[in-house]
Amino acid sequence: MDENKDINKDIHINIDFNQVPTPCYVVDERLLQKNLDLLAKVQEETGCKILLALKGFSMYATFPQIGKVLAGITSSALNEARLGHEEMGKEVHIYAPAYKEKEMDEILSICDHIVFNSFDQWRRYKDKVMSVNHKKIECGIRINPEYSEIKTPIYDPCYIGSRLGVTVSQFKPDQLEGIDGLHFHTMCEQNSDTLERTMEVVEAKFGKYFHQMKWINFGGGHHITRADYDVDRLIKVVNRIKSAYDVQVYLEPGEAIALNTGFLVTEVMDLINNQMDLAIIDASAACHMPDVIEMPYRPEIIGAKKPGELPYTYRLGGLTCLAGDIVGDYAFDKPLEIGDRLVFTDMAHYTMVKNNTFNGVNLPSIAVANDEGIRVLKDFGYEDYKRRL
Repeated sequence: MDENKDINKDIHINIDFNQVPTPCYVVDERLLQKNLDLLAKVQEETGCKILLALKGFSMYATFPQIGKVLAGITSSALNEARLGHEEMGKEVHIYAPAYKEKEMDEILSICDHIVFNSFDQWRRYKDKVMSVNHKKIECGIRINPEYSEIKTPIYDPCYIGSRLGVTVSQFKPDQLEGIDGLHFHTMCEQNSDTLERTMEVVEAKFGKYFHQMKWINFGGGHHITRADYDVDRLIKVVNRIKSAYDVQVYLEPGEAIALNTGFLVTEVMDLINNQMDLAIIDASAACHMPDVIEMPYRPEIIGAKKPGELPYTYRLGGLTCLAGDIVGDYAFDKPLEIGDRLVFTDMAHYTMVKNNTFNGVNLPSIAVANDEGIRVLKDFGYEDYKRRL
């Protein structure tokens, strides 16, 4: 996770975090619009189409706002595709490592683009796709350039033996009939210089097929709305590919759309000491912000600093029985008290879409904030936990 946070302090100061139950995710529509304005600029200056990757952010209450700017959504399974179809109503793309035959009819009824992970999958469903007579469904093949600069192995789709995408040695140009585009996804929270280097490899291996395509999908992982992201370089890369090969370019970030737009409001439940000061909060790294453990990374808290940088340092832990349910160590300017509210930043993406009810812990409420105040959209309870089991 990027530690170069670009939080708009003037906005978050205007959010009354005491007006929501805890724990609670709060997404600020003004911060979201700030990201959308930048993405709109990229679309305008390149003619590319940017899609919301629902795997990163699926808060459908924001889809009307997002849909005014972006071209649509991209999904990783039928349920995501259906959510995008029902709640945004624009382009619906889907890619999955494999498709279930019993779901393909519904996928065909709601998707505009289908990307296949292998030529075997394409052969299996080609006739069914081509027989759909009420609309033209554009199909693609995911390619694996076997090049990645991702440092966290669990998020690297190009490691040796990866199941994701077709390598150049397995590529079958004689089976491209009916294929409209190529898709690659090799990045995670990276800048446009990584994309530029990646494109060189992709072109060297697969560029000979680009002229046969209607579109090239650059996948996700583009941290476009991060403060230090080189937007001009991205625009240059996109325009070069469009011009050289006469193709439509798609980008499908999830994180960049919701980056620095959300918060997780929590409350201190207990304070203990075991060779250091510890605080138990009513949120959980394991349940409510799992990337803290998976990446791993240390999220920021409004008003807190790194250990030792302020007089009082605490280790914050969640309320589950998992020994490793630890968020991190934080310093505060005064001692914590039971009932104090702590607000984690950058908690919109990869939180709601990945959270769980381990230990029967409730999911956080969901709220939105704007100039009119803060509004809770959804609360969760026992029935949500029970329904999953």
